[in-house]
Amino acid sequence: MPTAIEFNHIGKQYRLGLVSTGTLSHDLNRWWQTTVLRREDPYLQVGSVNDRTKAADSEYVWALRDIDFKVEQGDVVGIIGKNGAGKSTLLKLLSRVTAPTTGTIRARGRIASLLEVGTGFHGEMTGRENIYLNGAIMGMTRDEISRKLDEIVDFSGCERYLDTPVKRYSSGMVVRLGFAVAAHLDPEILVVDEVLAVGDAEFQKKAIGKMQDISHTHGRTVLFVSHNMGAIRNLCHRGIVLDQGLMGFQGDVNDAVDWYMENSIAHEIKPRVEVTNQLRDMNRSLDVQFRSFEMLKKSGTYATDEDIVLYISIEAFRDVPNCRVNYTIFSFDGEPIANHSSNHLFPIRKGETKLLEYTIINPHLAIGNYTVSFSVGTGNMLEGETNYDVVPYILSFSIDRFRKEEDAYFAKWSKAWGNICSEALVKELS
Repeated sequence: MPTAIEFNHIGKQYRLGLVSTGTLSHDLNRWWQTTVLRREDPYLQVGSVNDRTKAADSEYVWALRDIDFKVEQGDVVGIIGKNGAGKSTLLKLLSRVTAPTTGTIRARGRIASLLEVGTGFHGEMTGRENIYLNGAIMGMTRDEISRKLDEIVDFSGCERYLDTPVKRYSSGMVVRLGFAVAAHLDPEILVVDEVLAVGDAEFQKKAIGKMQDISHTHGRTVLFVSHNMGAIRNLCHRGIVLDQGLMGFQGDVNDAVDWYMENSIAHEIKPRVEVTNQLRDMNRSLDVQFRSFEMLKKSGTYATDEDIVLYISIEAFRDVPNCRVNYTIFSFDGEPIANHSSNHLFPIRKGETKLLEYTIINPHLAIGNYTVSFSVGTGNMLEGETNYDVVPYILSFSIDRFRKEEDAYFAKWSKAWGNICSEALVKELS
């Protein structure tokens, strides 16, 4: 099979806090040296690795460094890694949103990208107008787009709102329409970031089926970024693991997922996590934000029937009369195991920081490793629930022992189990 994508020693360096060299004369010199004379950037300096959890020891950071791989035509490649590992940067380089600092990229064919919610959409234009706009950006003629229009609209499920400005769409509707456009305009290469997580379960299943059809039936190439290891295993043939901007592993997708879980996640149990913007889903109002999570048990290891006690700090940027904190527990394959929408409602005022003791009551999990996502939202179901802040996979913990004989017995029949709707006890400490 011919090569569809080739990354040759790609590196991308950023200067922390600045977007230029600092002076106009240096910016002009950089442009002259790199663009006209085709020389190396004279201001390129040795930078630190991209470890988002530590303070910088250099004003330069490598978001990606020495990335080298090839993707054959018709292959489906999953790109996995922790938040901040460089996954989205890699896709932006391929989509020509930004240019690499070092190395070269070769891609054969038209590229359709869905990198974030609302990519390429104009909020004041209708869904129909945005379909034509996106198609034109991808190099399609008006006649080609018109032939595909009915199919795009049907797949997206947004027909009722087709002539409504996109600014009035929910984030899930925007993703539906954006993916439908990207997938149906016959791209040779389809690039999809983890935006599909915004969609509902029915749409995620439909989208993954469409990507499989694109690769198997039409021989298109797909690059797929996701934290859902189950989706990665089911959809992809090969896997690439990024670790702090470096190539951690590449090969068979099952081997890649196993390597990621053993090397990148297994040692991630931390008793306290400070929430930064890199760790949260930014497609929210953020009127109320998580500040930190802290496990009462510093080891992060529990028995099968043991309560998991956390301290959660929350800050408000406007008055909200009814808030509640919800959680979902995932296996390390990304499959949801247990979830709960708290019945404990609490008010929070603008500028106030509230500390909660949050107890996940006996989730009854099998031995293994798990991650937890949290959301904070309104408790007014009559007006529709709004999630102000969502932090995916923010904490990890292990179940490492049985305390009852019946737990060991059931473990023979199930790899992981949990209450479909576990309970939580919430206490306001401040």
